[in-house]
Amino acid sequence: MSKKQFEAESKRLLEMMINSIYSQREVFLRELISNASDAIDKMYYKALTDESITFNQDDYYIKVTADKDARQLTITDTGIGMTKEELEDNLGIIAKSGSLAFKKENEIKDGHDIIGQFGVGFYAAFMVADVVTVWTKALGSDQGYKWVSEGADGYTIEPYEKDTVGTTITLTLKESTEEDDYDSFLDEQQLKSIIKKYSDFIRYPIKMDVTEQKPKSDEEDAELEEVVEEKTVNSMVPIWKKNKSELTTEDYEQFYAEKHYGFDKPLQHIHVSVDGNIRYNAILYIPESMPYNYYSAEYEKGLELYSNGVLIMSKCADLLPDYFSFVQGLVDSEDLSLNISREMLQHDRQLKLIEKNITKKIKTELKKMLNNEREKYEKFYKSFGRQLKYGVYSDFGQNKEVLQDLLLFHSSKEKKLVSLAEYVERMPEDQKYIYYASGESNERIERLPQTEVVLDKGYEILYFTDDVDEFAIRMIMEYDGKEFKSVSSGDLGFESDDATNNTEEETKDNQELLDHMKSVLSDKVKDVRISKRLKTHPVCLSNDGEISIEMEKVLNMMPDNQQVKADKILEINVNHDVFESLKEAFDQDKDKVDVYTNILYNQALLIEGLAVEDPVAFTNDIWKAMA
Repeated sequence: MSKKQFEAESKRLLEMMINSIYSQREVFLRELISNASDAIDKMYYKALTDESITFNQDDYYIKVTADKDARQLTITDTGIGMTKEELEDNLGIIAKSGSLAFKKENEIKDGHDIIGQFGVGFYAAFMVADVVTVWTKALGSDQGYKWVSEGADGYTIEPYEKDTVGTTITLTLKESTEEDDYDSFLDEQQLKSIIKKYSDFIRYPIKMDVTEQKPKSDEEDAELEEVVEEKTVNSMVPIWKKNKSELTTEDYEQFYAEKHYGFDKPLQHIHVSVDGNIRYNAILYIPESMPYNYYSAEYEKGLELYSNGVLIMSKCADLLPDYFSFVQGLVDSEDLSLNISREMLQHDRQLKLIEKNITKKIKTELKKMLNNEREKYEKFYKSFGRQLKYGVYSDFGQNKEVLQDLLLFHSSKEKKLVSLAEYVERMPEDQKYIYYASGESNERIERLPQTEVVLDKGYEILYFTDDVDEFAIRMIMEYDGKEFKSVSSGDLGFESDDATNNTEEETKDNQELLDHMKSVLSDKVKDVRISKRLKTHPVCLSNDGEISIEMEKVLNMMPDNQQVKADKILEINVNHDVFESLKEAFDQDKDKVDVYTNILYNQALLIEGLAVEDPVAFTNDIWKAMA
């Protein structure tokens, strides 16, 4: 019996594959099980066109057996088997796929797809084996054959008496080294784990001899003994291919727990089945609570990606936009163009189409939850609302149309979270803007002097307490035709002509005092003005320009602190007793005006939650004023 050589190109491909095509050695088992599943599928299709063949599903299975003493791992299937010619074509020429050819010849279009496409998966066995032996007998053949190869050197084929149709592949494993533990592929628990990870949803039983501890008798305190029983170790029918009507909420929650998507219960599950330009099924989960590492570099977003029930990627980031990175779950598609290792996609057009559809579905379900299950939505928003706001802010606001209807903010009027749509719906006819105020907490915002005049007008204010809030709103710019305006803005947009005229007169009458105060504060403020907004407070800061005071605080807390400064305006309330003291001091003792000015400025900083620049000077000024 002479040894046959692989073709030159095949030989180079084999060497490449053993060393570099697959990123993890354990995937060899996924590939061999997938091939075994293909062989049974082929038997199924033959039965559809040949009345002499009866396909009884119970007769078809895959068996995985480990022999630690011989250091051999065996995968057996009861599929269609191979003739000598098919052995040479499929195993002698690497990258010639018998499954792909079978699919084309039979024009399979009914969704019961053949997994194999490339014809290289079988050779993944050489990543872990020194010798690979194949015993096979084809359907309708009286003769079986034995194929043996030690790798790139070639292979032998000889007749072999085999009683049953099907294929048995035995891998004689390599010796373990310090870097590679090949013995682990003979360990029962490790094998079960690999099968569950990659091949749990192969549609035929994958059987193993499983060791269990069982009592020797029915007595209560009976001694335990090891019992070996043949068991099916895969789930076979994936939950996402079942009819939704067959499944309960408990089924979805159990699957969530089994897949270790989170330690909580999901707030919502989304079951998607699409049969269009690209076919796919998906089960998506919206978690109740945020993973502990969600905002850390360790968190890895993405959905599990399956191709016809076989796991391709544990975390496919391209299936989710960043702003929905909290979503857990999986996608299974028969139409993906995979590379030869099945670990990467050759074309991202299909993936982009799935991602677009999934994004739209997630948005729809969240909107439905907001409208119909408010308490549940607010629980979700407490965990992931910040992420939605980051999504609005990122990519220069290009996702604002997707996300703006999902945002909630605390309301001065409702004393609870409200949506932008709810705010606009309640707006009085004369209100031009959506007003907001920024601060560290709702309680601090409620005490801001700048809110007084807006509330007196009967206008609702949205409270921004997240550091990203104002940045996100700047990206949205307007909602339903209404612009956003900060209560600290220089122009609130509703001052009457009388108020404007009064302010102009007061400014003219006190211009020297205002100019003096501005010179005292130097470059700390852009201007000192008579206030149109203050009612009971003596002083406040407003801002003039794109950078607000709250944005200044956020930007300067970042690691690359660039010392960003908002253009601050110190506003004075002419109707407050403090202003009378200022005017009196300006007429009699300008040094005292300097002290008062610094105290008022530092008080305004404290109201805004900003640090006093020189605490010692501030306390000295207070002492001077009290003396």
